[in-house]
Amino acid sequence: IITLFLTNIFANQLELDGITESQNEKIISSKMMGYITKVNVNEGDNVKKGEILYEIDPTDIIHNTQIVSNQVKTLETNLKRYKNLLDQDLVSKYEYEQLELNLITAKAKLNELNANSNYLKVKAPNNALVIKKSIKEGEMAMPGMPHLILTDLDSLIIKANIAESNLKNIKLNQEVDIQIPSLEFKSKGKIIAIFPNMASNTHSFIIKIAFDKENHQIYPSMYTKISINLDKKDE
Repeated sequence: IITLFLTNIFANQLELDGITESQNEKIISSKMMGYITKVNVNEGDNVKKGEILYEIDPTDIIHNTQIVSNQVKTLETNLKRYKNLLDQDLVSKYEYEQLELNLITAKAKLNELNANSNYLKVKAPNNALVIKKSIKEGEMAMPGMPHLILTDLDSLIIKANIAESNLKNIKLNQEVDIQIPSLEFKSKGKIIAIFPNMASNTHSFIIKIAFDKENHQIYPSMYTKISINLDKKDE
């Protein structure tokens, strides 16, 4: 009786092949154009949130900031002088207001330059692994162009295809058995998403499985085996 019971369990296991994937992969590009003066990372490096990934030549912004800063000082001095002249009716209110408007514009430009200077040092948005690097020192950084790709190793899931005919046997939050053979890693996972595979015309669906990687060094694109008990769907 025990043997038959065990055989029945294994006969009702759905075996799937899956792959690990990061839920938080970011393409890093610059907001400013300029020559790259320093690249601090390579593919395979682990980076911390806020760490400087690469730097862009600040020469132009420093030069323009100095010019505009001098303009602001000059306009502030002239505005004080014009205020005294206005009080004596020696200049028109229109002339004074035009100078005041010029000062407001110059200060806004200075604030913009100061803000842009922060973009010259491109920083990691979170703890991550560098999986692609497309830049090197001396090259021109172009806004919007992908320079680095970072993947978050703390937000890994497993993705697998499942036939439409098997959808009746699974549900959200269902517990499944997972293993990563290359690491001899075995654990439990939970189905967190089920949706159509729009890239395929084979009537297949995609499932996403959350799991705890514990202290194992697990990377995206690792082969995974999934076992789903067809006789049990968690409530």
